[in-house]
Amino acid sequence: MYKFLSAAALTAFLFSCNTQPANPEKTEVKTAPEASKEKPARGQIKGPAGLLFYDDAGKGGIPVVFLHSYGGSTLQWKEQLEYTRRDRRAIAIDLRGHGQSDAPANLDYSVNSQVADLAAVVDSLGLDKFVLVGHSMGGAIAIAYAGMHPDRVAGLVMEGAPGKTADADFKQTMDLLESDAYDKTMNGYLKSILGGSRPYTDSLERAGMNRFSKETNLAIIRSIFQYDPLPSLQKYNGPKLIISSELEEKQPDALAKQMPNVQNKIIKGTSHWIHMDKPEEFYTVLEEFLKKI
Repeated sequence: MYKFLSAAALTAFLFSCNTQPANPEKTEVKTAPEASKEKPARGQIKGPAGLLFYDDAGKGGIPVVFLHSYGGSTLQWKEQLEYTRRDRRAIAIDLRGHGQSDAPANLDYSVNSQVADLAAVVDSLGLDKFVLVGHSMGGAIAIAYAGMHPDRVAGLVMEGAPGKTADADFKQTMDLLESDAYDKTMNGYLKSILGGSRPYTDSLERAGMNRFSKETNLAIIRSIFQYDPLPSLQKYNGPKLIISSELEEKQPDALAKQMPNVQNKIIKGTSHWIHMDKPEEFYTVLEEFLKKI
């Protein structure tokens, strides 16, 4: 069972379970705030399914927008935001149902719906052209947005983003998750993709494991499995970079293997959360990419 899961497309996107404060302070809804390195502008913007939280600060250069993975939040990018904001504007967004953003009433976590959320935020913040950095599920959303709006994306960075999932793998995995083996499967899988993580990463992910109900988990997982990133990647001709861990490199359906013409940087000795386990090394790779744009 776990041999199949560790080799399936789940590796590319499941479970970045960050936690938020028990009673997060709700902040004023703002549009196109003046960024500040000392005092980030945080607020909420109305999206198609509810309010969407953002964290915006820094000045200079082409802005960078960070999208977290399933179960995560803007907290996931804390160190990368600090690095990036030394010389440019950087924004992180809580995806729908995550962090301080509203959950969709109809359990719609489809990639296209979340692209509409991203569009609402970047439009409200006045971002005409920007770099997208997406991890895992956030990578799928970034890819889809770039395919729909190629002229607005100055560069696309995909960390541990999912490749196209074979129909047979999709069915086999969903059958397993919808069975009585759900809890055992989820717990075992989380353990496998947290291998090599920092204690900080491990504790943060495990603390957020119970954030969503089984129904929500299945809705999100199903939505990601159903998304094929390859057509969108083929439509986007701008600068592209894949950042992979050794975990992704072992997967037969890894995005880098499906798109061999896209540059792939491998960072060894991490879990699926490369940017959290080795933040300095990740930013070194990201900075090199940004300097070329």
